Amino acid sequence: MTAIPVTIGMPRTGVRDLPLPAALRAAAVDPGATIGDPLVDTHGRVHRDLRISLTDRCSLRCTYCMPEQGNEWLARSSILALDEIERIARVAAADGITTFRLTGGEPLLRTDIVEVVRRLAAISGPAGPVEIAMTTNGIRLPELLPGLVEAGLGRLNVSIDTLRRDRFHALTRRDRLDDVLAGIAAAAASGLRPLKLNAVAMRDVNDDELVELVEFAIGCGAQLRFIEQMPLDAGHTWDRARMVTRDEILATLSARWSLTPVAGRGGAPAERWTLDGGPHTVGVIASVTAPFCGDCDRLRLTADGQLRNCLFSTTEYDLVPVLRGASGGGEDVAIDAMLRSCVHGKLPGHAINDPSFLQPARGMNAIGG
Repeated sequence: MTAIPVTIGMPRTGVRDLPLPAALRAAAVDPGATIGDPLVDTHGRVHRDLRISLTDRCSLRCTYCMPEQGNEWLARSSILALDEIERIARVAAADGITTFRLTGGEPLLRTDIVEVVRRLAAISGPAGPVEIAMTTNGIRLPELLPGLVEAGLGRLNVSIDTLRRDRFHALTRRDRLDDVLAGIAAAAASGLRPLKLNAVAMRDVNDDELVELVEFAIGCGAQLRFIEQMPLDAGHTWDRARMVTRDEILATLSARWSLTPVAGRGGAPAERWTLDGGPHTVGVIASVTAPFCGDCDRLRLTADGQLRNCLFSTTEYDLVPVLRGASGGGEDVAIDAMLRSCVHGKLPGHAINDPSFLQPARGMNAIGG
């Protein structure tokens, strides 16, 4: 036995009935590996980033993410409690994870979000204190940001795909543009840097706003990052022809600014360019046309306790039985073993451009951004 993966859509079985931690320790890829050793996959990638989804619920209904109605939300009893999240995070940090990014759904809908940040920000690993980042739609930032910063939040990404009210309403099915703009203003005033604004580029939706969005970000002291639309919508309606590609984005921006590549990308998902020599920059996350899988250092934890080694994976590793089962006090060792099994199962790439590619059964809101 080398792992306890679960193919999405199939019953999750295999862990609860095992005598823990011995069976999971035997399942580890390297029997000699232990808590504190780096998380290295079979392709030599060292993992340092864990995306933690706190909920699958959201205050918007973006067309590329979820349907307007009929969503099947995760049962509240299945959502990880703060103590469970903290336990996983402490083991992950000991294994070399240096950044926890809190996502959703919309993470600010979680009622204990400030305490989540406070507890995770108190964790240290071999390299020192971890960094806490968050991706949000920004709607609740004006009321929550002071407490989040005091608790230890270090970085923010705010999503905004259009600056036009009618388009925002059509795209998100909610009339909340003013709330998002207020959240971005609060983020800009907070001093958290770097501040990043994320925009999914979509043909015939917002592709005529690319320059306007970058100019808006510059005015906020933020970096705009364009994201190629990916096959992660819950309705599985993604159409490659509707996606605005990296090259198209750069061509549009080049008509306004002189773009110079920024070196030293490392494992970051975005390529960056300076605008007219700097200091302002723009980023592009081109997961479809220019995949960066070879340098990927990320793992994901869903709100209901499933580990994922790729955003597009069709396999999950169920931590719930480890956290809530009878393990004889060996939960940390079992969590470590599951992390290593998940990392070991990571493929060299996501294969979006392969004819055999299968879209994940979960939508983006259930996986975590």
